[in-house]
Amino acid sequence: MSDVIPHSVKTESPAIAMDRRSFLRTGLGGALFLGTVSVTAGLSGCATAPAGRLDPMPEGMDQSYEFRFLTRDDIVLFEALLPAMVGPGLTEEPVVRRQQIQATIERIDAGIHQFGPANQKELRRLFDLLNFGLTRVTVARVWSSWENVSTESAHAFLERWRTSGIGLFNNGYIALTKVSNVAFYGHEDHWHLSGYPGPPRWAMDALPQFKDNA
Repeated sequence: MSDVIPHSVKTESPAIAMDRRSFLRTGLGGALFLGTVSVTAGLSGCATAPAGRLDPMPEGMDQSYEFRFLTRDDIVLFEALLPAMVGPGLTEEPVVRRQQIQATIERIDAGIHQFGPANQKELRRLFDLLNFGLTRVTVARVWSSWENVSTESAHAFLERWRTSGIGLFNNGYIALTKVSNVAFYGHEDHWHLSGYPGPPRWAMDALPQFKDNA
């Protein structure tokens, strides 16, 4: 079992959509900064288009799934961050662990795809900030590319942003943990890890959607 403490926020009911009026609440200065980074990242050649259907599809991913928001760089980012954010919630068995991570990334993509344009725009800028090499080093203080970042280094990055005196970083931390925790702990296979017992029996008996998924 990993000894890295998971980064989590209060888990919401799986039925609640991940959308909110604003994830980052950056203020004018933060919005301008993120906007500049996002434009610069795009001009420098960072991936900006949704990943679509990955080919070849990594082990553990739904062969039919098509990404509609996350880029290939975003997928690598979450592959690095999820073990630090979810922590012991992930199994230690390598193949199943990989499947859990990839399935969670798919749910993150599906959830963000349903957000309103304002939150999608904020998250795109946040992900660009973390994926763009210059700002990954200077702002996130992550020296290696995300595919080479250890769980301990990812944990240290998240701690820096969680405890930072800069509101943009605090809110960036909250946004990352919120979308990740809802996508992971909001799935029925993981309800027991957060103490959520699942829908009550009367709901499963009364609502067709629960019957169909039982």
